[in-house]
Amino acid sequence: MAKRDYYEVLGVSKNASLDDIKKAYRKKAIQYHPDKNPGDKEAEEKFKEAAEAYDVLSDEQKRSRYDRFGHAGVGGASQGGFGGGGGMTMEDIFAQFGDLFGGHFSGFGSFGGGKARGGFTTTNRGADLRVKVKVTLKEIATGVEKKIKVGKYVSCAKCHGSGAENDKAYTTCPTCKGQGYITRVSNTLLGQMQTQTICPSCGGAGRAITKKCPECNGEGIVRAEEIIALNIPPGVGEGMQLSMRGKGNAARRGGVNGDLLIVIEEEKHPELIRDENDLIYNLLLTMPQAVLGDSVEVLTVDGKVKVKIEPGTQPGKVLRLRNKGLPSVNSYGTGDLLININVYIPENLSSSEREKIKALASSDNVRPSQSVKDRILNRFRNLVD
Repeated sequence: MAKRDYYEVLGVSKNASLDDIKKAYRKKAIQYHPDKNPGDKEAEEKFKEAAEAYDVLSDEQKRSRYDRFGHAGVGGASQGGFGGGGGMTMEDIFAQFGDLFGGHFSGFGSFGGGKARGGFTTTNRGADLRVKVKVTLKEIATGVEKKIKVGKYVSCAKCHGSGAENDKAYTTCPTCKGQGYITRVSNTLLGQMQTQTICPSCGGAGRAITKKCPECNGEGIVRAEEIIALNIPPGVGEGMQLSMRGKGNAARRGGVNGDLLIVIEEEKHPELIRDENDLIYNLLLTMPQAVLGDSVEVLTVDGKVKVKIEPGTQPGKVLRLRNKGLPSVNSYGTGDLLININVYIPENLSSSEREKIKALASSDNVRPSQSVKDRILNRFRNLVD
């Protein structure tokens, strides 16, 4: 099913400020929160949909890509898991955006300020990774799957990311007394103000490790290499950035994995020049071909095709082959192939060839008419403008 427009999901305009987007998301999240709608699958999906929209629109770079390329720009329409928020779990949403609601809003059973299970829920998140991927014009035209090897931090297999040697290697955190947060009271002009922050000792877990995992030394993550399949959608361009949620570095001692950011590098084609979704091919004709006409082969991204050259074709004329360019990343159509005609003037002629050219020089047919002069002049003016 096609994804809804993110602005429509949150009910904001395309020029909405970040503050407006935050308010709109908070309103939607409260409306469809699982604690208010127990067992309601439709509400749960709308809750996830709102989180996905906020994930993209609250990030300046993601929002810019979305405004330019739509869902494909942030990966929402790709086959390989690219996305701003696609595939988010409830745990991801509560971990990443729970702080927008203040207090202890963090997960199931905690709506309205209750304590989250197992202590104070943190927003611990692994670092994003950025890789560059080269693609050819042919791959851009059709889309392509590429497999890359990425070195990154992954969850420790021995302790399953906990950082502890076993399930019993814990004790109650002495700093927060198992609460996962510490409360501070400060005196202000308005009276006493109470604030709560994540416990700096246990990171919000509410417990401390008494015996570290020997494999990861208590970090919960280790270095490893992973083969990742990237599905590059058709129509991407130089510098465009896609993302794969959760394919970045794992977070220390649990939490949300970072994202893998894929930056597109477009390999230059030896003969075709890209102009947005159009392709330009420079065709060099001989004088006889331009004068008498001919049938010639031109290169497209899909291979060679034959094109008829009319007699008297002038240098600078542009032929257009419809839908022989590149597809739009938003599936809004396909560009054209523009064939730019050039005529080669020979530099070295034999004596007999020179005599033949001189014989033609006196003919009125080889002299441009005023209409031809005007047409060439107008073409030059258009290029200058």
